[in-house]
This record gives sequence, structure tokens and C-alpha cells, in this order.
Amino acid sequence: MKKNYYITTPIYYPSAKLHLGHAYTTIAGDVLKRYKQLQGYDVFYLTGSDEHGEKIETKAKENGVTPKAYVDEIVAGIKDLWELLDIDYDRFIRTTDVDHEQAVQKIFDRLKENGDIYKGEYEGLYCVSCETYVTPSSAVDGKCPDCGATLETVKEETYFLKCSKYVDQLVAHMEANADFILPESRKNELLNNFIKPGLQDLAVSRTSFKWGIPVKGDEDHVIYVWIDALSNYITALGYLGEDDELFAKYWPADVHLVGKEIIRFHVIYWPIILMALGLELSKQIFAHGWLLMDQDKMSKSKGNVIYPEYLAENYGVDTIRYYLMREVSFGDDGQFTPDTYITRINTDLANDLGNLVNRTISMTNKYFGGTVKSHNVTNEHITWLHDVQTKELASLNANMDKLYFSKALEDLWRLVSATNKFIDLTSPWALAKDESNTELLEAVMYELLKSIEIISTYAKPFMPATAAKIEEQINIEAVTSFETLEVSRETYNVLETVSPIYPRLEKEVEVEKIRAEMQRGMDEAKAKLAKEEEIEFDEFKKVTMKVGKIVSCETHPNANKLLKFQIDLGNETRQIISGLANYYEPSELIGRHVQVVANLKPVKLRGELSEGMLLTTDTADGKIKLIFLDEHEVGAELL
Repeated sequence: MKKNYYITTPIYYPSAKLHLGHAYTTIAGDVLKRYKQLQGYDVFYLTGSDEHGEKIETKAKENGVTPKAYVDEIVAGIKDLWELLDIDYDRFIRTTDVDHEQAVQKIFDRLKENGDIYKGEYEGLYCVSCETYVTPSSAVDGKCPDCGATLETVKEETYFLKCSKYVDQLVAHMEANADFILPESRKNELLNNFIKPGLQDLAVSRTSFKWGIPVKGDEDHVIYVWIDALSNYITALGYLGEDDELFAKYWPADVHLVGKEIIRFHVIYWPIILMALGLELSKQIFAHGWLLMDQDKMSKSKGNVIYPEYLAENYGVDTIRYYLMREVSFGDDGQFTPDTYITRINTDLANDLGNLVNRTISMTNKYFGGTVKSHNVTNEHITWLHDVQTKELASLNANMDKLYFSKALEDLWRLVSATNKFIDLTSPWALAKDESNTELLEAVMYELLKSIEIISTYAKPFMPATAAKIEEQINIEAVTSFETLEVSRETYNVLETVSPIYPRLEKEVEVEKIRAEMQRGMDEAKAKLAKEEEIEFDEFKKVTMKVGKIVSCETHPNANKLLKFQIDLGNETRQIISGLANYYEPSELIGRHVQVVANLKPVKLRGELSEGMLLTTDTADGKIKLIFLDEHEVGAELL
């Protein structure tokens, strides 16, 4: 009987277009599903869309449509993207699905009946962008600790969840179960910064908008989005529905894969909801890092994104899947750069893997007409290759159990390298010159094809299309289980002619193409932002600009991209923080006169006070340049 395994990824807010960073988690979930299936598990993989809330209601009004019509169109695009990226989910749940909405109302009622939800009044900070209440202690200079947006002060009647009732139970569970939240650093951060200092009861309804699931019997309230969204993990399985067979089969979840920006809700509030419902807690919550572009989180509003559709069209879907899982250590932040992306394609996929498959098939056709049989021959090189296979696959399996996708691919590529080395060690072209070596030569070719079959099978979760193409070229049926690899084939009968799996690319040309695509996105974002931020002339006249002299300049102690300036404005010296470290050396700026916006409200940037802003301009090559006013007097006010 197969063991069951349940994987979830976050249900995404219906954004008009998902970028590569959004795809990261969903691809990881798909890789894990395919791997577990090859191990013999019965896997259920859940993803979906989070469609309620104030942002959706506002956007729909702006577009002159109903909220449901607004999200319907966007969700269709999300599903198209998952299909493009070869995501094999078992259910795509929408929080507007009728069965979900009905179950969420029942969950809310059950928590009320148990005394775990009560009515009160909330007055405090709220982040519209994240759809979350923020305590004063967790706010950062009046901004959301998760997204950085300016917080609103709200006051309204609301229902509260008694989080304080379950704090001790939650802490005990976290401390008794080492793998409940990974990486370890995330657990320590939540315990020390959010839970142990004192966890406040959570507001779980809103009355200031209508686009949500209404509270039964109190329809002025809609159920708070995080109760609504988090509950999808059990409502998708039929919890409190007409058919709960899937819930009985797959719950508790084996792993929730989430981004680090929403870890607080999954590690604190979701377990508390489950405890209050009397349900088993999920076995593991794994919080991965962000996919960065130039050390900054990918963001459509900034334009520092690359879209999967462009990469898939030009380089194939599997290159995206491989790059994300290989280049980024799961759990940490990772970078996307055009240079490393094309390098991975050329080096790993074209040179290492593609060349191995191509020349093995070529030699099999050349020396044996495409067909080689199993053998009883052994020598030190064959024994060595078997030992490498045993060692690297054991390490790969151990790393996959820990969700170390990048390390698992490193293990697999060591096997790819060893198989290429096996060719050099055995020198088939030399063996072919002497007929007395025919049996050994056939054994060598058989071992090469067997190793390629093993490699393609273990690559299958990461690159399913590539694995299928390799299976086609070495002419074997699709492998559906790791157990199959333990059974020796009688023969391999490869195709007579094959094309390269990954042709080598002109690196400089392709890197420039991707950079141009990224720049196009940034230009569009800037144009959109400029249009959105148009102001009246009377507002512009409120801005005070002065000439300032840079007295000192040094790198920000907590951020490599920021510089910390001391600016003389004539009658006072101000400290200003600016993101110019990538464009200037601090020493070259001392003594220069610059243009300063002098009447901005002071803010803290990465722990350092900034009392103004330096004006800059963009250059044609995409760099940022200060506006120097060396001929102007320090302290002079500019019109």
C-alpha cells in the first residue's frame, strides 16, 4: 500500500502577471511531488489563488467590473502559467469556490461556539497591501514589517481569535519538534520577536469592505483574509464538507512550502486555528527566501523582474526549473542574473549533460549498430562508476528529504561528471581498435547508457521534458519508479540519429537579450509610476530644495547598497541615506555640492536616520548619477 504525502504552496493573490519569483515556490512544490511519486508515494499537491480582500474590491471598482469578474480573468492567466511551467497540481483551489466559502463559514462558527472567537473593537495599524493587522511593536518606522508599505490607522468593530489562549501550547510544540519550522533561523526569529514577548489576540473580521466571506448571522462582517486563506489547506480536502475522504486520507499536511514574508501567519496563526479546531498540526512548514534581482526582491512596481513566459519561449521551460532549483539554496535568498542563467544552460545542460547523451548514443551506433546487451564483465573503472552512483544517489536522497534541492542537483551533477570521466577512463575509441576488446567495449557502452538512464530518472522531477527526451533518445519506456532502476535491462537499443538536447548558446548575445527584456520591464514600471504619481503644481511648490555640501560619506553599516552622508546645508548638518554605493566610491564625493530635498519627514533606513533626499538622474546605460551643483553656494534654496 502506498504511503500518502500532502504538499501545499501558498495560494497567490491574483496579480495581473506573475513574475519568476512567484513561480519559484510552485516549481519547488512540483519538484517535490514528482520526486515523492518516484519514491512510491501517493501525493496530493495543492496550490491556488487568494481572491478576497480590500485590494481586490478597490481594483475591481477602478476597472468598472465586479470583484469576481476581475479575479476570474487573472486566475485564468495564473493557471495558464502553471500549465506552461509543467506544474502537476492535484487541485487549484480558489477562495471564491463555493465549497471553500461554505467550509470557512463553518470553521468560523465552530471557533465562535468553542469560545475561541469573540467580538470586540480594533483600533490600530493595518497594512492594506498584505491584508494584515500590524501591532505597534512589529511596525518599522510606521511601515509594514513584511512589505514596507505605509500603514493605515483603522478603528472598527471586529471579531478576535484568542491567540493568547494557545501560546504556551504553540511554544511547547515548536520546541519539541525540531523540524516543525525550517530553516531553524525562522523559528528563533518568530519565538523571540513575536511569540514570547506576548502574542495579542488576532482580529479576524472586517466591516469596512464587503468583498469577502460574510460571517453567518452577522453579515456586516466579512471573515478576515488570513482565516479565509489559511483554511484552504483543509477545505481543499473536504474538511466540514459533504465529502471529507481526501481529508481523512491526506491530513495532516506533510509540508507547507511558503515564502519567508508570510511565515508569521503560517507558524503562529495557522497552528492556533488548528489547535482551536482540535486538529493535528501540519508536520512541517518550510520558509524559503526571496528570488532577488541585483540584491533586491523582485517587484513589478520596481520593474526589476523577469517573466517566465519570455524565458520559456526562448530557452525552454526546463531551463527555468533547473536554474531556480540549482542556483538558489532553498531557504536562503537567491539571485537571478542573465549571466549565470545562460552559463548554467551552456555549462550544465549543453556541455555536461547534453554532450554526455549525444556522444554515448553516437558511439553506441558507431560500434554496435545502436544495440548493446547486458554483461557480466567488470573492471576497476566499472566498479568505480558503480561506487560513485551509490554514493551520490544516497546523498541526493538525503538532501531531497531535507528539501535541499540545490544540493541534490549538485549530487546529480557529480554523477554526470563522473559518467563523462568514465568515458575518458575507458576510452571506447581505443577499445574499438582491437576486436579482442569487443566484450569489454560493449560492457562500457552498456554502463554508460545505464548511468544516463539513472541520471535522467533522478533529473525527472526537476526537468520532466528533458528526462522524457533522453528516454526517447536512448529508446526506453518512461521510468515511473526509482525501483525500476534496480532491475537490469537486457538491452539498450538507441535511436539512430538524435539532435542535441541543449544546443550551446552564444552567451554574450543571449545575456544582452535578457537584459534588454528586463530593462523594458523597468521602463514600463517607471512610466506607470510616473503617471500614477502626477501631482498638482501647488503640491510641487511645497517641496524645499537646497544646495548641500557633502562633508563625509561612508558605507551604511547594515546595507552594502546604501551610503551614509553628512550634508552641510549652510545653517545645519543633516544625515542622509541614499542607495548610491553601486555607483560611487565614498571618497570621490566628499566636498561636492549636491541638490537636496530638505523638507522631507525623517525616516529610518536599515536602522540609520535619513533627514532628506539627494536628487539623482538616470544615465543612458542604466546607472544612477547625482545632480552636482558645485558652482552654487551651500545652503542656497533652489526654485
